[in-house]
Amino acid sequence: MKPTLKHSLLACAIMQAFSIGAQAQSSLDHAVPEVVITGTRQPATGRAGVGGFSDTSIVDTPASVSVIDSAKMQDLSIRSATDAMSYDASVSDSYNAVGYAEQFSIRGFDLDNNTSYRKDGIAIPSDAQIPLENKERIEILKGLSGLQAGVTTPGGIVNFVTKRPTATTLRSATVEVRERGTLYGAVDLGGSFADERFGYRINAAAEKLRPYVRGANGERQFVSGAFDWQISRDALLQLDIDHQHKSQLTAPGFQLIRGTDLPTGVSSKMFLQDQPWQRPVMTDSTNLGLRFEYKLAQNWVATVNANKHWFKRDDYTAFPYGCSTEGDGYYPGYCSNGDYDVYDYQSTGERKTPWGAQAMVQGKFATGALRHALTLGSAYYERHDSFGDYVYDYVGTSNIWKPVAVPPVESDRVTENVFERRSDRERDLFAQDIITLAPQTTLHTGVRYVNFQRTQFSAPGVVGTSTDDHFLLPNVALVYGVSGDWNVYGSFSHGMELGGIAPKKTSNQNQALSPSRSRQAEVGVKGAVGNALTLSAALFQIRKGLEYIDPNQTVVVDGKSLHPYVRNGDETHRGIEIAAEGKAAAGLNYGLSLLALHTRQEGTGDPTLDGKRVTDVPNFRSTTWLEYAVPAVAGLKVNADWQFASRKAFDVENTVFVPSYSTFGLGASYGMKAGATRVTLRARVDNLTDKFYWRDVTPALGGYLLPGAPRTFRLSAQFDI
Repeated sequence: MKPTLKHSLLACAIMQAFSIGAQAQSSLDHAVPEVVITGTRQPATGRAGVGGFSDTSIVDTPASVSVIDSAKMQDLSIRSATDAMSYDASVSDSYNAVGYAEQFSIRGFDLDNNTSYRKDGIAIPSDAQIPLENKERIEILKGLSGLQAGVTTPGGIVNFVTKRPTATTLRSATVEVRERGTLYGAVDLGGSFADERFGYRINAAAEKLRPYVRGANGERQFVSGAFDWQISRDALLQLDIDHQHKSQLTAPGFQLIRGTDLPTGVSSKMFLQDQPWQRPVMTDSTNLGLRFEYKLAQNWVATVNANKHWFKRDDYTAFPYGCSTEGDGYYPGYCSNGDYDVYDYQSTGERKTPWGAQAMVQGKFATGALRHALTLGSAYYERHDSFGDYVYDYVGTSNIWKPVAVPPVESDRVTENVFERRSDRERDLFAQDIITLAPQTTLHTGVRYVNFQRTQFSAPGVVGTSTDDHFLLPNVALVYGVSGDWNVYGSFSHGMELGGIAPKKTSNQNQALSPSRSRQAEVGVKGAVGNALTLSAALFQIRKGLEYIDPNQTVVVDGKSLHPYVRNGDETHRGIEIAAEGKAAAGLNYGLSLLALHTRQEGTGDPTLDGKRVTDVPNFRSTTWLEYAVPAVAGLKVNADWQFASRKAFDVENTVFVPSYSTFGLGASYGMKAGATRVTLRARVDNLTDKFYWRDVTPALGGYLLPGAPRTFRLSAQFDI
């Protein structure tokens, strides 16, 4: 399907949505007051399900939780998870390359693409951009999530909550232009059928992608549907399905000059993959979700939910790595004059087909003076990863300052031996009891039993290695209510994560390490002052095994000397998080998020590593925003934000650091009525001073640096009737 036709179809959908609305004006007159146009962002205790097993007041949850809802996404023109995460100081980019998968870290720990991202509580892979058009909110649990989610990394989990059908008719459309001419359009349609027991929510979007990296162009299309059936007063059945196709040239990162110095004179707009034979990375992802809820009796509810995910990727990159034209070469690293080697990387036919299901019963009862909120449940997750022997051919040399068109190698090499390489199965049983010991004191106790099985195949149907591990993951917390709106808590928990997968160009590449246990202790305070302020603060320590490429070991593989990817010693993260959101005066709202973090590598026995900082983790990060409703102009709001990150280590030996940076953004919105249609115009400029900075660095894949976005603009219009 040609891009022009795809965009035309979206335009037709927008017109059709509003033509339907025009024919049902009486319904729309009732619907307009229910439509959220711009979020007031007034303080409230808020609710989220990510901190436990059902929607619970965040103030009463003994964990650090933040929520970004759909109103804030529209207000701040958030179109991707990358946009959203920039407003939480505890979340950072982690090898988050333009045009590729969005990847993050929380509290300095990289999230796992297979287990740390959730859709309605069920794990989905984050190997492609997770669409936000059909998401009601993003919930972020910071810290260990062993009780809530089983096998995950210690940083936390990110849960994307799907939009559900609306009680009243909803017709909304958004169009936007940004960066170098990116065009975006989306529709959001909701309501009920003639039989009001049946509701629907339809979302669709299309993008012509022209990002700030010149040449990393592409396109994206998305469509989803969510349907509710209120079978009876006690029974609810929910179904949702979505599909996304994305095709975009990915923008690789930079390497150090001679393996020791940061590149200078470079721009975040540079496209190192600018070769005439380059091809885009193409991904297709689909979800099918199902949820059934039944009220068993007063205060007792049973739920079953499941999700099946299909993922397909054809991965192409003109990969910049190393320098062969100076001396003995630098691997990794670029030459003194900016030369770098270019490789033709191809990995086609990659597949992931995970699915998961969870069943639980929740109820409340009393035993004498003690009141209980009990959750009992089980979960099952299964994942199959298929990929082949990738192509990685040297094709020539280019230069970061003077790019060279390198002719492709005359070769018929393609990805071979695509078959299932890895299969995971996880069976969980969990229980949690929230016991009210006294009016002001609550004890949270819980445990999760995990049976994790992993099979790695050396050939189609031929088992290479297999593991069968069993874990108990306890969690205990005590919450004390200082007053009606203020709680303090202390918690201790265990977590379990899958072993890291050895990256390319290691002696054990594509092999997974064994699972690893982590431990966390945390104390915190949460509260609200009416509608004027919500505040949370948490002091924590997390310890886990340290994984890295060991330069002190060398293994010869196919005549090449390579280093292994190992787990040895520990990394310890100690920090404090503070978040505040409130209303300083009439029409003036604000938000603050900051993280101070101390990280250390310990116990490796290598003096070049022990006592050093963990890579890509700033000691301090903050983000602040303000919004002001201009009293002299009805409907006009202006906003500003400031983001800061201190310097961070590039390598595990801490020989290279990237400097700290600050960025500033400005925005405005104006709401008005055009007949029966409510129109909201928005404008934003990010990185106002056009600051160049390294936002994301990693020692993986030979060590890469990814620059932050330059000054960018976006203009949008939202129409609601």
